[in-house]
Amino acid sequence: MAKKEDTPIRRARRNYEARNKEEREQATKQYNTRLPRELHDEICAFLKKNRITKVELIVAGYQALLDHYGPKEQQNKE
Repeated sequence: MAKKEDTPIRRARRNYEARNKEEREQATKQYNTRLPRELHDEICAFLKKNRITKVELIVAGYQALLDHYGPKEQQNKE
């Protein structure tokens, strides 16, 4: 596969990416998971129907798990 021609915009973009790579990696993280296709499609349809983003799903799920597991952890520490 041949590389695309270098243009001033491409050079500037590569330069920006190289300068800010570490900062971007520290600012965000990504969960790479695999789900069965049927479950993935079901979740995506639900999110689309209810206009929920995947980030909102993750945050809400995390909050629900904190609510579920959090109090037990606090009781064990006391």
